[in-house]
Amino acid sequence: MDHILKKYCPRIEFDSYEDFYENFRIDIPEVFNFGFDVVDEWARVEPDKKALVWCDDHGHEYTFTFLEISQLSNKAANAFRKLGIGKGDVVMMILRRRWEYWVCATALHKLGATIIPASLQLTRKDVVYRANSADVKAIVAVNDEYVCTQVEEAMPDCPTVREKFIVDGSREGWVDFDELIAGYPDTFERPTGDAGVTSKDIMLMYFTSGTTGNPKAVEHNFAHPLGHIITAKYWQQVQENKLHMSVTDSGWAKFGWGKIYGQWIAGAVNFIYDFDRFNAQKMLAMLARYHVTSFCAPPTIYRYLVRKDIPPMPTLRHAVTAGEKLHPEISRQFTQATGLALGEGYGQTETTLLLAHFTGWPVTPGSMGVASPYYNVKLQNADGTPTPVGEIGEVVVVPPEDGSRPAGLFSGYLADPERDAQAWAGGVYHTGDAAWQTADGSYWFHGRFDDIIKTGGYRVGPGEIESVLMEHPAVLECSVVGVPDSLRGQAIQAVVVLTPGQEAGPTLEREIREFCNQKLAAYKWV
Repeated sequence: MDHILKKYCPRIEFDSYEDFYENFRIDIPEVFNFGFDVVDEWARVEPDKKALVWCDDHGHEYTFTFLEISQLSNKAANAFRKLGIGKGDVVMMILRRRWEYWVCATALHKLGATIIPASLQLTRKDVVYRANSADVKAIVAVNDEYVCTQVEEAMPDCPTVREKFIVDGSREGWVDFDELIAGYPDTFERPTGDAGVTSKDIMLMYFTSGTTGNPKAVEHNFAHPLGHIITAKYWQQVQENKLHMSVTDSGWAKFGWGKIYGQWIAGAVNFIYDFDRFNAQKMLAMLARYHVTSFCAPPTIYRYLVRKDIPPMPTLRHAVTAGEKLHPEISRQFTQATGLALGEGYGQTETTLLLAHFTGWPVTPGSMGVASPYYNVKLQNADGTPTPVGEIGEVVVVPPEDGSRPAGLFSGYLADPERDAQAWAGGVYHTGDAAWQTADGSYWFHGRFDDIIKTGGYRVGPGEIESVLMEHPAVLECSVVGVPDSLRGQAIQAVVVLTPGQEAGPTLEREIREFCNQKLAAYKWV
């Protein structure tokens, strides 16, 4: 038990939160590669250990052991390498929750490539921006008409993209992933020397919305998965050889938080329900049917779940939430229905878990929990002075005295030293989130220092939408804000000033909204 955890954590069991905070440590080696050091290591010591249980809405169900993931990823790594993908090459993956994501990600990690996880909802413009910003060499996508069409329409403006791979079917102009890997061996030797990676090489790149302009590209290195030990083991409380479920698709950082890295390091089985459309009743049925023991979802999902009659789930031991503020009433209703306290957690795309209701800390509805022992989290005033208990300050991360960055804390923003300098002004990482702290150490979310909109678990920068609105000939000026919404946390609302000669009314309002929404991913709709 705990075979992988013991390699990197001197202690894994603690008597109290205080003991945990004082004595938890992760030892980061100079060389770490999740594909070899976690997936292949489990395959070596426990080849029949379950890694993944996957199902969808169409009756398909697959169970994969670590040995099978290892072998499939070796075949994929051999195939990708034959087509010229290697260390440092950037590959965009748009795979929803398809089981092939875990195979491709493991393969690309083994090659030392950099992955850009991307959402199904990307438009042609989004694909072009990401491909050109990061010099994307290949795209792996699910066989979805909308996704494939957006990628195909983007290709004339994406000169660095050489290959397009498709999973779950075939399509003209795309390489069929299943056919591709079928002819390659299921062994793959670990690259060494210049072809190998160190813990500091870039493994992941997440594009996440900022307050102005286009999404920023957040880079994480190969040590990043180790930073999620604390996420999986001590917040989500996954159990080795038991099923854990997190609700998210592969295009978001939350996927890395809840569906692959920390969970597999801890030896848990990732349960994946690849639904076509979210249905609360179906999800509840899946949790019960597959005997899930730990569950993580954004508050939006819990809002829908508590509206249904939650069936008995005797195997469910722990439930947590993150991504947006959870209303205490939703927490109360969930606890009343299940007997489980709903523990909140907090972090960003740039980090792993910063604050949470950890093992041994009582859940207080409405609170974000207490500080992670892995980061030096503080509240700070605008002038850099410490924020007193009970007063509102900014959540910041103070780096170690040697200036190093803990595993899980981002390496930087892609080719954007000015943004890096802003994020690290004064020698600390600024989250931009405001909170206050009670005397017992609990943190309570207050709001953003900036004006980012968090809707249904997604982060949306007002500038992205304002730039599209300004393309409409009837719009002279505009401002986009988030407004309270009972289901999504925030809805997106736009206020516009019309150009001279335009007459305000329902017809023009509808025209502008449709013009804007046709150019935006669905989660950004006004």
